[in-house]
Amino acid sequence: MSAPTQFDIDLEDFVQFLQLVRSLSPNTVSAYRSDVELFFEFLKDPESFKIQLPKVTNPREATPEHLGKFLRIGYDNAITQRSQARRLSAIKAFYKFLDAGCNPCDQVAVPKLSRKLPTVLSVDEVLSIIEQVDLTEPEGPRNRAILEMLYSCGLRVSELVNLKLSDLFFNEGFIRIIGKGNKQRLIPIGEYAITAVEDYRPARWTVLQHAITIGGSGGKHISGTGKLRISESAKGAAKGAAKGVVKGSGRGTSKGSGKGVEEDVLFLNRRGGKLTREMIFNIVRRYAEQAGINKEVSPHTFRHSFATHLVENGADLRVVQDMLGHSSILTTEIYTHIGKQLWMQDILDHHPARK
Repeated sequence: MSAPTQFDIDLEDFVQFLQLVRSLSPNTVSAYRSDVELFFEFLKDPESFKIQLPKVTNPREATPEHLGKFLRIGYDNAITQRSQARRLSAIKAFYKFLDAGCNPCDQVAVPKLSRKLPTVLSVDEVLSIIEQVDLTEPEGPRNRAILEMLYSCGLRVSELVNLKLSDLFFNEGFIRIIGKGNKQRLIPIGEYAITAVEDYRPARWTVLQHAITIGGSGGKHISGTGKLRISESAKGAAKGAAKGVVKGSGRGTSKGSGKGVEEDVLFLNRRGGKLTREMIFNIVRRYAEQAGINKEVSPHTFRHSFATHLVENGADLRVVQDMLGHSSILTTEIYTHIGKQLWMQDILDHHPARK
């Protein structure tokens, strides 16, 4: 096995910095790593990219010319401005971390991005999608609860799949979310979403009970009343948060009584494990197609719709920012532009001159 190069060492140090110091999400870390790795491949052998530049053996030897040529390859291959900006952002973050006084990004301008308004569903379209769920199907109650939670709370996909029973405070009317950068926030939850989750709980219990049994736990976490017991080691930590949180919850906080079983995760797959992001995407797209929605619909579309409808109904922008977990109010302001655009379109559609 060959010894690690300076590229390997610097990259691993950078990734650890992103994970431990900046607390970025796994997806963001993965994207940064991929972009920096691609730049490293170019530095190590520019000729393989059909560029006549000297090879380098250390990232500190990179020049603005190297970076400029690397970005030019992206332009020539029709890489979008947004992807180019992301690549440059990752490389800038790497050299800022390196802090070696040799930043090739200093003389490279960031591509200007046009502000694209996201796809938004009307209230009727959201309701139409939710109504497509057949509650008589085994996974119907779960899928209904997923859609209700996406719209009621404006969650990111990663926040939804990681949501735990111990994060539900239904008696108080809110849920606890751990968002980007491990930042915690509290979000009010509506009655429809609460009802949908409570309707899903019996089906969830059936899946979990079966998964634990198959996993060979012997039912040691299962009580005779059909509820999970909180382990002794978890009682102390859960005592304050669990008190009166969810009616009849009886949650278990240990992970993996059976192989791959997630006792505290709210939304489970058929094997009692955590759902993936791809599964949530497929669920949303399936019901959007059934509803005949001619838009590009994803779980994030529900988040955009949630925020837009709040702004349209007079919610304070700072409140919406807190609920969405945006670090900057500038990110939230896009929903005021969406509201204005929809308002103008509604006027044009109903203007007498159009008839």
